[in-house]
Amino acid sequence: MAALLGSLVLGLLLLVGWPLAPADAAMDYAKQVLIGADFHDSDLNGVTFNLTNLREANLSGSDLRGASLFGAKLQDANLRGADLRQATLDSAVLEGTDLRDAVLEDAFAFNTKFDQVAIDGADFTNVPLRADVLKKLCASATGTNPVTGRVTRDTLDCPE
Repeated sequence: MAALLGSLVLGLLLLVGWPLAPADAAMDYAKQVLIGADFHDSDLNGVTFNLTNLREANLSGSDLRGASLFGAKLQDANLRGADLRQATLDSAVLEGTDLRDAVLEDAFAFNTKFDQVAIDGADFTNVPLRADVLKKLCASATGTNPVTGRVTRDTLDCPE
């Protein structure tokens, strides 16, 4: 009887797909309030943080490749050393955000707000930026990215 019951439960679980959901399915944190959340050194590849409040969150050293942070609030967040390659940062608010040593190669950030961000060693290769934002970032761009070996000013195409 116990074996039959076990088989029925297993069959039901297989039928509904639990717990066999894809292990690599990206998490969705859209529209959540995650103020001060600690995601440092996490695998957040492809995760969705659209319109999420990540004020003062710690995302340092995290793998955010392909993540979507559309409209995210990242004021005073720590993204130091984060891998943001091919991430979507459009319409995100970065004020007082730490982007030191982050890799943003091929990220989309055209309408992103960058105010008083720390970008020493950040790599902005192939990141489309508005002219006013580029001017602001070039004013404080220094350092070389430890992962890519690229000079921050060069990745922004800052004038000499």
